[in-house]
Amino acid sequence: IVTISLLKQFGFSRRLLKVASCRITESASLVLLPWASLIQKLSRVPVIFLLDQRKRFSTMPEIETNHRDSELFSPPSDVRGMIELDRTAFKKTVTIPVLKVRKEVVNKLMRSLKRAALQRPGIKRVIEDPEDEEGRLIMLDPYKMFTVDSFEKEELSILKQLNVNPQISKYNLDLTYENFKSEEILRALLFCNQKAVFIMISVLLGQVMIDKNPGITSAVNKINNIDNTYRNFEMEVLSGEENMMTKVRENNYTYEFDFSKVYWNPRLSTEHSRITELLKPGDVLFDVFAGVGPFAIPAKNCTVFANDLNPESHKWLLHNCKLNKVDQKVKVFNLDGKDFLRGPVREELMQQLGPLSKERKHSVHIVMNLPAKAIEFLSACKALLDGQPCGSELLPIVHCYSFSKDANPAKDVQQRAGTVLGISLEACSSVHLVRNVAPNKEMLCITFQIPAAILYKNQTVNRDNHEDPPLKRQRTDKDF
Repeated sequence: IVTISLLKQFGFSRRLLKVASCRITESASLVLLPWASLIQKLSRVPVIFLLDQRKRFSTMPEIETNHRDSELFSPPSDVRGMIELDRTAFKKTVTIPVLKVRKEVVNKLMRSLKRAALQRPGIKRVIEDPEDEEGRLIMLDPYKMFTVDSFEKEELSILKQLNVNPQISKYNLDLTYENFKSEEILRALLFCNQKAVFIMISVLLGQVMIDKNPGITSAVNKINNIDNTYRNFEMEVLSGEENMMTKVRENNYTYEFDFSKVYWNPRLSTEHSRITELLKPGDVLFDVFAGVGPFAIPAKNCTVFANDLNPESHKWLLHNCKLNKVDQKVKVFNLDGKDFLRGPVREELMQQLGPLSKERKHSVHIVMNLPAKAIEFLSACKALLDGQPCGSELLPIVHCYSFSKDANPAKDVQQRAGTVLGISLEACSSVHLVRNVAPNKEMLCITFQIPAAILYKNQTVNRDNHEDPPLKRQRTDKDF
């Protein structure tokens, strides 16, 4: 998913607002905040999410500003300072250069006039000539075309071949709200004077984003970081319906859920795919913090144990398993992560790594995607199993996620995970950079096999170099 920032598009030298994409729903009753209070909120870097009519996430288009259009195609000046969006106030008439032609030559001519023709989304380049039923007017670029001399030689040659008079005329074009780009509307609304003071932008921004992006029905503002047990956002509706029911299509699988009650991040699509592509038919996957199922559901032909503490996530995980017809392959739990590891995971591992494990050819993977705290849950893997240790090649492979603000985030994650387990992981683990979360904050995934000396009870641990062969170290996405 792409994040866009309203930066210099509105004349500001610093980032004022960060807009992401996620989708939500028509005009709700909202309280406008004084601009000073709004600025205070913006200092917490709020994020705006969008939902379309089909309740799917999508990427907002990058805002592109053509500075040449800033005067001619800017909305009327009297809309500045508007608090409630009045679309009828955006009427404006502009003078556009046009070329008069016969309608039968339009198609041939347009292919040769790409440079000279008006390139403006939402405005037709060819219209009927109000003075001639058989004639047409070709809209020309007002910044390139002024007189006959503005045509290039090749263009004049085509005009001559088609017997078209190169004389340029003028046409008064009426513009309305529908003809202006979203960034042009927002720029006009957000500035009330030369000091670039913007006022009460939240509701206006939500309304304009809905108006100018077909299919989007709602906009919400993420007002706090995720700091609760169930990992869901605290949000306020800026514009649109209150309905947060969402339908997402990711990596050819469909997920449905209430966005206000569960965690979902469209930026993790690539990571979900990366992990599931490591799995082979017959493998066993334990998903400790499964959410609504983006790791568990795509695990084709695998035996999957998926768990989440959030009752809402558990409900939608069950629903999505049935929706994607994998409910016979996925066993779903609603437990604390450590209870899941010490209960269902332990029981299954005792069978998978028991006396018959030498005949087993598939792998066992444990995914722990709770970056803020997952490393702490590694302690539940210590002395988890009884009996004689299995062969090192059969030991479970852990994919544990974490955030890091360290100057060397890969080493930081390895050291913190190693500290919890009581061993060194620097020589026997790989670290994958998932994404940059914020300035100086990375999300990473550390992958390693749990040493038998850690996994089994009554084993001697060599803290510096355990006896199991190390994993082949992978290159990270970023040179740490």
